[in-house]
Amino acid sequence: MADLHTQRILATDFCNGSEHDFQLFQNSRCILAQETCLLADAGYQGVVALHTNSQTPAKKSKLHPLSHEQKADNRDLSRKRIFIENIIRRLKVFRILSERYRNRRKRFGLRFNLIAAIRNMEL
Repeated sequence: MADLHTQRILATDFCNGSEHDFQLFQNSRCILAQETCLLADAGYQGVVALHTNSQTPAKKSKLHPLSHEQKADNRDLSRKRIFIENIIRRLKVFRILSERYRNRRKRFGLRFNLIAAIRNMEL
């Protein structure tokens, strides 16, 4: 999780092995305040059931294309989310996060949090 205004990393969570981001969010039991707006990508389609003040892009299907209003809403959401993608990009400057992690799994969370702290100090 990150703050859009300050671009600081607020919280991180990890698991052993591969797990979908939304499943990791559900298992983390992270409690968000109701006034907090959650901006998520298309992988978090069911997050509205967990947090009512959340926004995800509309998805098209073969039989139901997106309307012009839905496309405009998706574009607005993407403009807000680009800051989060830029934070992820700045974290991946560190090769330990951009490539396959080959060290002890127990220490990955510690190392990631240290890198996030370095990133927050740069601000």
